[in-house]
Amino acid sequence: QVQLVESGGGLVQAGGSLRLSCAASGRTFSNYAMAWFRQAPGQEREFVAGINWSGGSTVYARSVKGRFTISRDNAKNTVYLYMNSLKPEDTALYYCAADQGPYGGVVITTGKIGSWGQGTQVTVSS
Repeated sequence: QVQLVESGGGLVQAGGSLRLSCAASGRTFSNYAMAWFRQAPGQEREFVAGINWSGGSTVYARSVKGRFTISRDNAKNTVYLYMNSLKPEDTALYYCAADQGPYGGVVITTGKIGSWGQGTQVTVSS
């Protein structure tokens, strides 16, 4: 089991930027694909961005493509989500997630997640 701790959320005006961080511990972080999901009140948790175990492949939800960037620093056991040109509809609780097993491709579905963080709130005002 891996433990994930998110940070970096907050309140920002539309058009602004935030960087979310997710620190991992408990198993070999560099062997696992990582992803960010988000959940707005009354809605299902949805995929935002994912990165494979090596960092060589990324996938983005259509709603954030071109505005968000996922990256990882395996030396620091950390995955990041850089969010630019934020919109009010990006307001949600953002979760960091790790794949169930090692050396997998990009994870985009909740069914393949083995570990979740506690979430960090992002609120974008209009």
